[in-house]
Amino acid sequence: MTTEHVAAAINPWEVAQRQFDLAADRLSLDPGLRRVLREPRRELTVHFPVKMDDGSVQVFTGYRVQHNLGRGPAKGGIRYHQDVTLDEVKALAMWMTWKCAVVAIPYGGGKGGVVVDPKKLSAKEVEALTRRFTTEIEVLIGPERDIPAPDVNTNAQVMAWMMDTYSMHQGYTVPGVVTGKPISLGGSEGRNEATARGTVYCVVEAADHLGIELRRATVAIQGFGNAGSIAAKLMREEGATVVAVSDSTGGILNANGLDIDRVIAWKKEHATVQGFPGATDITNTQVLEVECDVLIPAALENQITARNAGRIHARVIAEAANGPTTPDADEELYRRGVFMIPDILCNAGGVTVSYFEWVQDLNRDHWSESIVNAKLKDIMVRSFDETFAISKREQCDMRTAAYLLAVERVANATSMRGLYP
Repeated sequence: MTTEHVAAAINPWEVAQRQFDLAADRLSLDPGLRRVLREPRRELTVHFPVKMDDGSVQVFTGYRVQHNLGRGPAKGGIRYHQDVTLDEVKALAMWMTWKCAVVAIPYGGGKGGVVVDPKKLSAKEVEALTRRFTTEIEVLIGPERDIPAPDVNTNAQVMAWMMDTYSMHQGYTVPGVVTGKPISLGGSEGRNEATARGTVYCVVEAADHLGIELRRATVAIQGFGNAGSIAAKLMREEGATVVAVSDSTGGILNANGLDIDRVIAWKKEHATVQGFPGATDITNTQVLEVECDVLIPAALENQITARNAGRIHARVIAEAANGPTTPDADEELYRRGVFMIPDILCNAGGVTVSYFEWVQDLNRDHWSESIVNAKLKDIMVRSFDETFAISKREQCDMRTAAYLLAVERVANATSMRGLYP
């Protein structure tokens, strides 16, 4: 059974609720509050037509979910993927709530998705799909209500189309309705690298606490899109050696280290990392099991499960992806002494710089990349230290600690606001 099949068999919404329940138990959360936080506030399903290049009309299904708005407007990406489900989007929205709370930025959690393989569509078709989907979810989004961002298979161009569509309907330009935009349209410096940069800041902190010298450390990265490829470059800048990477087609391994710039160029030319000269082709699953000091899962959810957790050799796992590890695998890894930097902390760099972008848009301001990166580092290091302190105090793994921190913050905000009416 491949990792992809295992992923399909595990319901991400059940995983998200189970992770929440573990924290709620430890916090002895009020039963009523627990029931409120266990479910999303809103879930919108839309079915919308798109005229294709050949003149035919296809109907696509899309979702936008808002989990909790207690601490501010909903925030979360839009993914275009053929395997998107409502349960996946609900889980991602809940994770966004906790992620924003861990790093103490004033957002609630949201998420969206369209069931489509955009690689099979022309650019014109992707634009038409994006504009129509934006129109359908416009009842929920807005700069003070719900702010989408890029996610799997969406990018700055898709955000530009979303912003333009929303703005056309308002009659004036509203840059703050989405983040992850091109710089020319009010995007933030450093946004493209933010998820990977935040991940690496966390790895540096973890290595410091564990006495790992990054200049002698080896790294394996599953997923070689935006987060994975940039994390590879940033880890190399820290002096570490990247020995294995993979993308959706498979992986490559060279125990002596990969030349990341050449791998990026190879992928650009061949649309795969496989076949890279001087490296051995391996599977996506094998990348997780490579002998290394730091493992960075930067692909999809449910990649590390009870089936393969025992075969993971890394000392540190830094979750650049959302939900790559199941609760059963978490227990096994913790038992074996693997140091986990959980997704809601580790990859929060993306939403943190999205928040910076939103603030800049609302103020019609623009910050330099050095200011953005310095602010990001402050937030990531502080959040890591707060989470680490809780894990020491409560004698628990880092994920549980991050959840304790996040759920308590959201619960406090929700209970202080009370129930309306």
